[in-house]
Amino acid sequence: MRKIIAFLALVAIHHGLWAQTIVSGKIKDGKGRPVPGASIALKNTYDGATSDSTGHYKFSTTEKGAQTLLITSVGYKFSEQSIELKSAELHLDIILKEEPNELKAVTITAGSFEAGDSKRGAVMSSLDIATTAGSNADITTALKTLPGTQQVGEQEGLFVRGGAGYETKQYIDGTVVNNPYFTSVPDIATRGRFSPFLFKGTVFSTGGYSAQYGQALSSVLLLESIDLPEKSEIDASVSPLVVGAGTQQLSKDKKSSWGITYNYVNVGLYFNIVKQTPDYFKLPQVHSGDANFRIKTKSGGMIKYYTTFGYNQLGLRRPDIDSTYFKNAFSVINHNWYNNLSWKEYLSNGWKMNLGLSYSTNRDNIQQQLQDQNNRPKQFGDSAYWMQYKNFTLDSRQDLAQAKAVFEKKLGGLSAIRFGAEYWYAYSPATYNDTLHKLIDNYTSVFAESDIYITNDLAAKIGARFEHSSIINKSDVAPRVSLAYKTGKDAQVSLAYGIFYQKPENQQLSYSTNLGYTKATHYIINYQKLTKDRIFRVEAYYKKYDALVRTIPYSYFYATYDNGGNGYAKGIELFWRDKKTFKNFDYWISYSYIDTKREYLNYPTQLMPNYAATHTASIVMKRFVTDIKAGFNFTYSYATGRPYYNFQINNNSKYYIADQGMTKDYHSLNFSAEYLPSLGKKNAKTFIVLFASMTNVLGYNLVYGYNYSFSGQIKEPITPPAKRFYFIGCFLSWGVDRSEDAINNNL
Repeated sequence: MRKIIAFLALVAIHHGLWAQTIVSGKIKDGKGRPVPGASIALKNTYDGATSDSTGHYKFSTTEKGAQTLLITSVGYKFSEQSIELKSAELHLDIILKEEPNELKAVTITAGSFEAGDSKRGAVMSSLDIATTAGSNADITTALKTLPGTQQVGEQEGLFVRGGAGYETKQYIDGTVVNNPYFTSVPDIATRGRFSPFLFKGTVFSTGGYSAQYGQALSSVLLLESIDLPEKSEIDASVSPLVVGAGTQQLSKDKKSSWGITYNYVNVGLYFNIVKQTPDYFKLPQVHSGDANFRIKTKSGGMIKYYTTFGYNQLGLRRPDIDSTYFKNAFSVINHNWYNNLSWKEYLSNGWKMNLGLSYSTNRDNIQQQLQDQNNRPKQFGDSAYWMQYKNFTLDSRQDLAQAKAVFEKKLGGLSAIRFGAEYWYAYSPATYNDTLHKLIDNYTSVFAESDIYITNDLAAKIGARFEHSSIINKSDVAPRVSLAYKTGKDAQVSLAYGIFYQKPENQQLSYSTNLGYTKATHYIINYQKLTKDRIFRVEAYYKKYDALVRTIPYSYFYATYDNGGNGYAKGIELFWRDKKTFKNFDYWISYSYIDTKREYLNYPTQLMPNYAATHTASIVMKRFVTDIKAGFNFTYSYATGRPYYNFQINNNSKYYIADQGMTKDYHSLNFSAEYLPSLGKKNAKTFIVLFASMTNVLGYNLVYGYNYSFSGQIKEPITPPAKRFYFIGCFLSWGVDRSEDAINNNL
């Protein structure tokens, strides 16, 4: 009996060993790295294992034949493997694909600086802009400390990578802003109209931007307005230049809010203390106000409306360069009204909708006069006909109405497709002396693009844009492609290619609508390493310009235009920001090298444009001292000299260069400081920020270029109205402790 039992047991053991199959192998990711903790199991059985720290796994099963192996791991796509169990051992190595997620996935950074609430690529927040020494809370001035921009002080705008100021466009909540700056003043750059604290997010694209945006040959500045405020508050500001007050009121259920603000600027007291080079016979004054409401929808979307109105005037005199007796008197009265309505909504089945409407109207009443020493207007006869053109009036108006719709669908993970369309109606009448020019344009576009996340390490954005302008009766198709690949922890390489078109300026269209789009083709490669407190990026680019607008002269005072111009820009840029090395000390360094030439306007051949410098650099430093509740900020900016030219017309009605040269190098050291006396008073009802700043602390003699007399025999340097600019102010808030924002931003 014992022998029978032993025999049966031996048979059972032998049969069990023969019936089992050992399944083993290694779980790896796409780069061959082990994936620990992965779950491996046969479908519809309890047989399986978990990979160890080296990615290896091993288990046994009595199942036979065709089976399905299921592999799962957090952060990786679910995987199924068909296997055949027919021998005693099966070795199977498995590669898992990463599941793209927002925290780990690569982001496309070629040509783009993000700021504000963005989780990745943050460079400058609204508070960064306000506390950058020399910016005085002007968005454009602060952005000039980033690579790719030029230090142009005699005209407003962002001059990016060889492009003129008008080649950069600003968008608020998806729709373009037609007049983002105050009206141009000869040889003086004006400020932007919008406060940085209106916006929670900023994307400054120096090239290769999305197919959602168009009509910008070089760059776009994308501004996203804030949603609901944290709580209700009242704010006030007092300084020798500006006084203002405003409020933001949050509903009790925290689902809606409204706000209103008013500011008045008068520089009379300041100009009495700090003398200006021009003779201001009409002191600059600005009245501005804005209002908003915001509503959170049931599905988590947001409806936002923002409106702002501005009125400003100024008048100034300068000596006339063509005489020793006369003066040039320039004056302007400006009215501006801007409206923006946006609706962001989450629809069913992974769809998202963004709708935008905007309307703006801007009117400028400009008068230019030659005056005698007693400030009386002077008229000229036929003997000095060329002086007559220094007396004129210009009454211009620019109306722009826009509608834009964008729909987006998630495709799984972070991948998505979006498409949309927009329509602009532009009405621009202008009366020069007694002659009326009226421009009307119906501009339409459709666009589509997709975000494709293959893995956390590899992503692409592919899109295209179709545009048509009725005023020139031309259409175009603009493809855009961007790629990003993660090369290591927190490091990645990005590539971008795109074609960009832009209509000629209204001044050119007033003379001839027989023009086409100007064109730029962008090629960009970028390397970036980003951690919580540090960012390093290096970027190289090449831009090819085609169909630039050239001036074709008939005489000194009559000309037409064509699209025969061309050019290029190429360069390399560096950026480094560090908040970690030194406690409570934040700094960034930017450097740009550019080689650019273009033939456009009255350039007789390809020349380096007069707004471009070969080398530019900025160092921005911010130190917050918690013990004394104060912050100290310095900015030093440098640029090599810029070219200047005197173009004359020869007997064959062709432009030639009568004189040229380079300005001296640009140097500017700026300083600002803020003091927060309410720090730590958690129960205080009033919060105070005292602010002071000084630009060009060392008093360097800045020269932006030269103006020439009609004969070309006299040239005068273009310089700022004063060597330095000073500002002091007191900002008060009831309801929200803004001092905590300042401290947290610098820790």
